[in-house]
Amino acid sequence: MKRIEALQAIVDATPDLPVVATCAATSRELASIEDRENNLYLLDAMGLAISVGTGLAQAIKDTNVSRAVVIEGDGSLLMNPGAAITAGYLAPENLVVVLLDNGVYASTASIPTQAVTIDLGRFAESVDLKVLRANNTEELAVALKQTLTEDGPWFIHARTEPGNEPGTKLLLIDPVVHGDRFRRWLTPRLSA
Repeated sequence: MKRIEALQAIVDATPDLPVVATCAATSRELASIEDRENNLYLLDAMGLAISVGTGLAQAIKDTNVSRAVVIEGDGSLLMNPGAAITAGYLAPENLVVVLLDNGVYASTASIPTQAVTIDLGRFAESVDLKVLRANNTEELAVALKQTLTEDGPWFIHARTEPGNEPGTKLLLIDPVVHGDRFRRWLTPRLSA
């Protein structure tokens, strides 16, 4: 499965949920599918998607927002594995992490990551995240359906092909304006 196909499956499953996306090509491709107000793109913040998502999951607990969804890459997770350890430790039941594992740093000349030999799903299991695996869009759609209806914290280990979607435009947005857009989308949904 290509990353763009995995992202489309995530978009289809999360029209009304906050989605925190890791930086670079993943955020650009997500925005190219549909630039929605519920997407928080972490521009130039590699390694922080799970941290932000875990904090968001804790903040929205006991509100009308049922889940916080994180889109992470293997390179970004490997930059900050402590974020997954903290997520497992805090165990927010409403957290869903989708790891798009292509085995390379796709935004920097496809240099291989340690994920070519390390099973990041097993790593997630070792820190007490509930792991599901997906190797194609059908398996990813089934995993998303389960994680959006059953308590977690969840970690979907989705294998994707290396490479970026050709012709994807740069995501040239002001991070302050973008963060405010996300806040304005989220705030009214927190209470009935």
